[in-house]
Amino acid sequence: MRTDRLAWALLATCVATTGTGVAFLALVPAEVLRSEDDSFLLSVTFALILLVFGAVGAVVASRIPANPVGWIFLALGLVEGLYELAYGYTHYSLAVDALPATAYTAWFANWSSPLSPALIGLAFLLFPDGRLLSRRWRPASWLCVLAIVPVVAHYALLPGPISEFPSVQNPLGVEGADFLRDFNSDLAIFSILCCAAVGVFVRFRRSRGIERQQLKWFAWSAGLVAGFILFVTLVDAVIGLDDDSPGAMAAGYVFAVFLGGLPVSAGIAILRYRLYDIDVVIKRTLVYGSLTILLGASYLALVLIFRLALSPLTGQSDLAVAGSTLAVAALFRPLRSRIQQGVDRRFYRARYDALRTLDSFSARLRDELDLETLGADLRHVAHDTMQPAHVTLWLRETRR
Repeated sequence: MRTDRLAWALLATCVATTGTGVAFLALVPAEVLRSEDDSFLLSVTFALILLVFGAVGAVVASRIPANPVGWIFLALGLVEGLYELAYGYTHYSLAVDALPATAYTAWFANWSSPLSPALIGLAFLLFPDGRLLSRRWRPASWLCVLAIVPVVAHYALLPGPISEFPSVQNPLGVEGADFLRDFNSDLAIFSILCCAAVGVFVRFRRSRGIERQQLKWFAWSAGLVAGFILFVTLVDAVIGLDDDSPGAMAAGYVFAVFLGGLPVSAGIAILRYRLYDIDVVIKRTLVYGSLTILLGASYLALVLIFRLALSPLTGQSDLAVAGSTLAVAALFRPLRSRIQQGVDRRFYRARYDALRTLDSFSARLRDELDLETLGADLRHVAHDTMQPAHVTLWLRETRR
């Protein structure tokens, strides 16, 4: 009962600190945030998404207090809530009205945010049952804790301007800490996340039954995040994306939503709520994700082709856009059917074989007249598709 109250009290603290930070940030003039390559709505979106970690952690910690993953998620939500409070307070103090201890809140905001990757890495090393794979994986958990220490020291102890707020001098900077300037904090964070990813992959390879279904939820949400990052990276390499462009802003919102799927999927897996629905979710994601990418690529290619073909005649692009839209609409049904068959054949082979067996049986059923042959064929189909331990066929006699 005490752990239940503690979990919800920590969540209330997360909500209060995040809400106060957002309120401070809302009072900052929009042009100030825009001049610092920031956006109020995007900042609020990420704050709310990171608050989801705390909410899921509270639910898990209150129901399964022995599982440390819930408490780690709560710690992550609390750290991000305090960061949001310090971040909003500092922005308000610098742009609107000078408040006391601004240098210290800027200092806290500067070093507290890098704690999140370490907590996420540690949580997913322990996911889903709260235990490491084996004793051999203890150094990996130590890595998540120890590798973040020089990262925090890099942001907390370097003298001079604070990187998050260049107009503020570090009030706790240490002159002898100049050697930390050469430390690559991004590499340390990347190592932590890679270690966690390898741990989840190895656990998935060894898992069976319920644990495998639990890990599928995480694999699905993590795959969305990784796939979207790869997609944005390719788009940026091909056409280039400015940080303040509408495309980059939209990508930020989509990434925030996908990031919020990580704690939600972890909570579903740990609490085992509708656990086996993940197979349907993965299948639909594969089908409609591939369909969206192919239709989008087809639309762009058709627009380009129609423009090149029709520009000497019309000189306008409206006809090319209309023709491309009609062509993509005509491609939707057959392309979805082909993709669905390909997904079933590659990832759901048992279901694909079962459907093919049923289709073949339906075709033979129209021409088969012998009752014994039909019964044997029916038992064979039931055994291949349903794989029961035993098959028995009863035939009821009809009186005329």
